[in-house]
Amino acid sequence: MLDAEFFRRWMTATAASVDRDAERLTALDSPIGDADHGSNLQRGFTAVVATLEEEAPDTPGAVLTLAGRRLISTVGGASGPLYGTLLRRAGKALGDAAEVSPEQLAEALRTGVDAVRTLGGAAPGDKTMIDALVPAVEALGDSFAAARAAAEEGAGATVPLRARKGRASYLGERSIGHQDPGATSAALLVAALEEAAGE
Repeated sequence: MLDAEFFRRWMTATAASVDRDAERLTALDSPIGDADHGSNLQRGFTAVVATLEEEAPDTPGAVLTLAGRRLISTVGGASGPLYGTLLRRAGKALGDAAEVSPEQLAEALRTGVDAVRTLGGAAPGDKTMIDALVPAVEALGDSFAAARAAAEEGAGATVPLRARKGRASYLGERSIGHQDPGATSAALLVAALEEAAGE
């Protein structure tokens, strides 16, 4: 079973991962976006970790809801509302339980991903974070490792796609040949889940 401490570890591992990969995320965002994806997420997840230490929520749902709220209030561009919605909706779906099973987490994240799809209007194949999140949530029923592998594969599969949503869609054909930064950061979020489980 997964408790609040697990979810705090997940957010801390995500922040560390975003920190390490911020330059790469920004480099990916440079040709097809605003060249700020890495720095935006870095600021957001640093704020999330600080807030979680300060307020110490004591249920999995409360950790994710607070993290989502913090991302929405600190991250500019589209990624704040999208990641914030993902975590907030997942947190609400988990409710007030002190511990949740991996299956309940998978179901809650599916709810969060559905909310992100509604908010951004993106579907798999549109070259967005959805391309990493949808396969990850499907694979989460098997294991955290399977979810990480599915997310990384999904992110890599955005390279040949033409962007149909978000800033990159304005480039049309020129968006082809670039890995989507949102799908790449989504894969980092999922990889951090496996890291949190392994500690």
